[in-house]
Amino acid sequence: MKDFINRENIIYLESEKPKACFVFAHGAGADMSHSFMENISKLLVSKHISVLRFNFPYMEKRKEDGKRRPPDRMPKLLECYRETIFNLDLRVPIFIGGKSMGSRVAATIANEFVDKVSGVVCLGYPFHPQKKPENLRLEPLQETNARILIIQGERDALGNKEEIQSYELSSMCEIKYLPDGDHDFKPRVKSGITHQINIEKAAELVYEFIEERINEQ
Repeated sequence: MKDFINRENIIYLESEKPKACFVFAHGAGADMSHSFMENISKLLVSKHISVLRFNFPYMEKRKEDGKRRPPDRMPKLLECYRETIFNLDLRVPIFIGGKSMGSRVAATIANEFVDKVSGVVCLGYPFHPQKKPENLRLEPLQETNARILIIQGERDALGNKEEIQSYELSSMCEIKYLPDGDHDFKPRVKSGITHQINIEKAAELVYEFIEERINEQ
């Protein structure tokens, strides 16, 4: 890797004897240091997957002045993600993805990097805005030339299992559901499942996807 480890808007956790690197973008409301991002990252590093996290520009501005800002518009988000990938110089396969909004950005640029990126991982893909199921965001998942793994909570308010099963997505997309999970994979107490169980399952599914793609190459 070039100078990215030393940039303030980058967190790079390098695994011992890494099999791959996962570029992991945050969601709309929480930055790269959020507990969800941290938890998934540490679990993947323990499975020999290095993880690179970064902040989008609007989140860096929040850090500077403490003012909450809405996400940048999609062109600026795409530009930031592109720059992150362009600057990577690694000797292991590269996978891209993110949490919610970050996963949408990754899926949108995936076709631009088919020769550099081995696959895409979407953790809680925002199929539509909350309470607006008619405003679908399916295009990146319908026109993709990249292999995409989507890990979704069964009752995600931005796309639940019943809704997703009615969508027409590319055969390049594989969807795995976490039992009773919401948008952050958190289940209800009555389910008998804990949030940590779903988080660990998500990390295991990411690892299996990466391992499978590496073996296919």
